[in-house]
Amino acid sequence: MYRPPAFREDRRDILHDAIRAHPLGTLVTCGSPGLVANVVPFTLDSVGDVLRAHLARANEQVAQLRDGSPTLVIFQGPQAYISPSWYATKREHGKVVPTWNYVIVQVRGTPMVIEDRDWLRNQIDELTSIHECGRAEPWSPDDAPADFIAGQMKGIVGLEIPIERIEGKWKASQNQPEPNRIGVERGLRADGRVDMADEVAARGKGS
Repeated sequence: MYRPPAFREDRRDILHDAIRAHPLGTLVTCGSPGLVANVVPFTLDSVGDVLRAHLARANEQVAQLRDGSPTLVIFQGPQAYISPSWYATKREHGKVVPTWNYVIVQVRGTPMVIEDRDWLRNQIDELTSIHECGRAEPWSPDDAPADFIAGQMKGIVGLEIPIERIEGKWKASQNQPEPNRIGVERGLRADGRVDMADEVAARGKGS
């Protein structure tokens, strides 16, 4: 991934937080049929440095994953178009152009397809718990009939990707002078893009 110095992010905790906040990753593999990509919700074991997920057994990508070919997972965070009209320098000299701000994390590793039923149930329980916690009436797989869940699990396989390489890119107007960054933050908030505005504000403080 092209990462100019101003936009590089290599701090493990920051990268992990971004994955947890945006867990729907784009899973990319390459085999004899060529490139295949699917979106898959992941969980992250930050201690073991492993991504975990499950996907449909019928998914054609499973065959490529079984081959153990190097795999790429892309996690996309906040993103937004940046208008030149937000820059203070537009009024000074007009030498400005549009751009795009975004947060992205890329993970590479060698995949392992898992058939173990206990592993699958644990992964399903963990994924569900993460996204149901905090709800007034959180749903659990235990709420459904056991034979129904067992039948559903026959149609999936598990996936583990030990993280061999992880890198992030936070393009949040860090390369702009402060008046431009302030203008971008205000413009994004006016457009309702609070998530990206917060990133611009945070990166402007050198975080």
